[in-house]
Amino acid sequence: MNTGHRPHRHPRRHRSAVTAMLLVAALAGTGGAAGAASGTTTARAGETAGRLAAACTGTPTGFATVNALGQNGTTGGAGGPVVTVTTAAALKDYVGRAGAYVIQVSGRIQVSGMLTVVANKSILGVGTTAEITGGGLQLGSTTRPGNNVIIRNIRFTGAEDDSISVTNKAHHVWIDHNDLSDGYDGLLDIKRESDFVTVSWNHFHHHSKSALLGHSDNYTADIGKLRVTYHHNFFDGTDQRHPRVRFADPVHVLNNYYRNNALYGVASTENAGVLVEGNYFENVAHPIYVGYDKSGPGRVVERNNRYVGSGTPQTAGTVVEPRTYYPYTVDDPATVPATVSAGAGVGKIGC
Repeated sequence: MNTGHRPHRHPRRHRSAVTAMLLVAALAGTGGAAGAASGTTTARAGETAGRLAAACTGTPTGFATVNALGQNGTTGGAGGPVVTVTTAAALKDYVGRAGAYVIQVSGRIQVSGMLTVVANKSILGVGTTAEITGGGLQLGSTTRPGNNVIIRNIRFTGAEDDSISVTNKAHHVWIDHNDLSDGYDGLLDIKRESDFVTVSWNHFHHHSKSALLGHSDNYTADIGKLRVTYHHNFFDGTDQRHPRVRFADPVHVLNNYYRNNALYGVASTENAGVLVEGNYFENVAHPIYVGYDKSGPGRVVERNNRYVGSGTPQTAGTVVEPRTYYPYTVDDPATVPATVSAGAGVGKIGC
């Protein structure tokens, strides 16, 4: 959580890789101890074809692809057992187990609080109805790292705190094609020395605080960390933090669609370095801020963006080029509203 800003407008809820694909060539064993939590189906050899057809495929773009910190890109649970969970108990069990797992979330799962996700997990929604409601996922604890994690094709609603929190030095994370709305605090926070993250093709809506990057103005341990790519996300009527950045350099904000964001689009503070590139801002009075609230100014380079019914962006200083880390192409920003509206969110990939 973060303090020092406008309270959230919604009331608190009450319980209410790059070189590998996420296909598992052989599925072995029962996926853990004999007494696995109820609500879990474990893939067996005879079910291999069906499971492979159901598993999400693809690889990330951006910082999650970078070979660093002893990790070659982001592969999640590839190579581990494939399990399907339908209950909170089973989900909590498998996301917290040691070792690689491909965890398929089927249907609506009501959880409480934040479930700790540890290293080498792919958490993939099945079809169009996978949902985690009432709580959220926290990647890593102070003693159990949440590195090399993929979260795709899941709807997050009504979280009591954050919907997704990437924290405690988690690195190599890919958050892709999710739908996030109507929680209590942040929809997607990345903080506390986390690094090498890609946030892509997500739909953020019906919420105020969308995507925080950097814990607080006083948490200077984030300097030199928090390298994140945000691309092809739909910030749909959310108020602020798309993202709101402290200390990180570089952050790449690429080909996102901003529509009707009441407070601002992107804010760079506390000497963060943010490249805002190829985005489409529609009816956003303050598309880019340099400094925000009590936080000192950051640095922003903006290029090739479209501003329709929007204000003038603030810019300052220079930023490390993302191309020094990974290759990428930029879509024509004029195509972004149609492309992102059609492609962001759940049910848009083969899960």
